[in-house]
Amino acid sequence: MGKRVLLIEDEPNIIEAISFILSRDGWDVATHSNGHDAMEAVRVRHPDVVILDVMLPGRSGYDILNEIRADAETQTLPVLMLTARGQVKDREMAEEAGASMFMTKPFSNADVLNAVKELVA
Repeated sequence: MGKRVLLIEDEPNIIEAISFILSRDGWDVATHSNGHDAMEAVRVRHPDVVILDVMLPGRSGYDILNEIRADAETQTLPVLMLTARGQVKDREMAEEAGASMFMTKPFSNADVLNAVKELVA
């Protein structure tokens, strides 16, 4: 089972919470907090799963996800999308862009941990 997670999120409290929960479970968590060079972080870190916020400084999570799916090296990489907006339209946009899973904020720590484990299983 993979143990490397790249968390692309700009909210410090969420970064801290997710990093703590996953690290405590044995995951190697790398974080990145802007959309400008998020794809470069994906290429450099070679994660087993990406947790990607929709609203980031610089570029949207949807744009980053489209780039992940368009790249032959990362097109099958599991991506968990996080958003504070949970309308049906947001979920549909995430699915169209190729999100492996979609989760709205606020979320429970257990839900994030279970989602990451499921995505790499």
